[in-house]
Amino acid sequence: MNKIFWASLPLIVLSSAVIAAPTYETDAPIAYMTDVSSGAILFERNADKQIPPASMAKMMTVYVAFDQIQKGKLKLDQKVKIQTATWQKWTGQGSTMFLGVNDQPTVTDLLHGIITLSGNDASVVLAEAIGGTEDNFAVLMTKTAKRIGMKNSRFGNSTGWPDEGKTMVTARDLGILGARLADDFPKLYKDFFGLTEFTWGKTNSGEPITQPNRNPLLGKIDGADGLKTGHTEEAGYGFTGSAEQKGRRIVSVLAGLDSYGGRSSESVKFMNWGFNAWEAKSLFKKGAQVQTAEVQMGDSSTVELVAPKDLSATLPKGSDGKLTMKVVYNGPIKAPIAKGQRIATLLVSTGDAGTQRMPLVAGEAVEEAGFFDRIWAGLKSLLGMA
Repeated sequence: MNKIFWASLPLIVLSSAVIAAPTYETDAPIAYMTDVSSGAILFERNADKQIPPASMAKMMTVYVAFDQIQKGKLKLDQKVKIQTATWQKWTGQGSTMFLGVNDQPTVTDLLHGIITLSGNDASVVLAEAIGGTEDNFAVLMTKTAKRIGMKNSRFGNSTGWPDEGKTMVTARDLGILGARLADDFPKLYKDFFGLTEFTWGKTNSGEPITQPNRNPLLGKIDGADGLKTGHTEEAGYGFTGSAEQKGRRIVSVLAGLDSYGGRSSESVKFMNWGFNAWEAKSLFKKGAQVQTAEVQMGDSSTVELVAPKDLSATLPKGSDGKLTMKVVYNGPIKAPIAKGQRIATLLVSTGDAGTQRMPLVAGEAVEEAGFFDRIWAGLKSLLGMA
């Protein structure tokens, strides 16, 4: 039977003094910030309160679309037919991409319409192309949300349009979603997020319609590249933002603000605090061995646990505190094991930013043991031999 294995690593002492976690003052009733690179939670206020997301729900529409593209079920150059009823319902309804009933946008066009322009029409048209109906697509959104760890969110539509409480999220879940978009689909994320404007449609006089991205971080925060604003009378003004500087990706969530200007200024201030009040302390370089794990029924009895990327802890700026580290895995790990397979977690406790969780992967492949080796291993286990 598998069991959880814990392995303590040597205490890392940076110095004798400890700096307390920095504080932050905000008018936002709901706020959350995580350093995705280390897993540290830098700030949370009412992070698990369910709220209507407004257009921030469109991040889940995009996640599902990216997932379909990555699996080969949806093509970027695929043209999408617009249903007349959809066009009639969403023409001029809230934020719009200005789709025409006879247009045949590609999936690429619709993704730009959703991500850059926050088009309700684009969201519904893409949802129908994937799910057949928007209701079917909303079921897929909710299932996908649960699969990626969004424990307290559900979706009734693809846009975040008010629907009497069917669509509800939490700030923590939006933070998870923002991080997973960048981590799970790095190329698609880079190609679609962070665009400052997009052109689609024409005015009555035939002039092309170019609309700006409403992301308040673009051009104001170095490395800003996402994600999504949201506003309805019910939800107030909200924003999930993302930026990367020197290998640190921060995702921030603000919700319930009472003005457009307040959302813009607070978003910039909040992200600046995340980068300026905290810093990364290097732990292991990519490929470095952190620990070993026991292997069951393999051609080797152990496997190296290595860092899949440069691993750093997040600490208050100027901190000289102490770190304690433990490796945890569910083992012995049954062979076969692929090189690079995630099989363990590095837990880093700082006292300032809680417990930070980082993945560890197999440093080499471990094949299944041969027939006689498996018999011998079984006998040793039965007899209690080491």
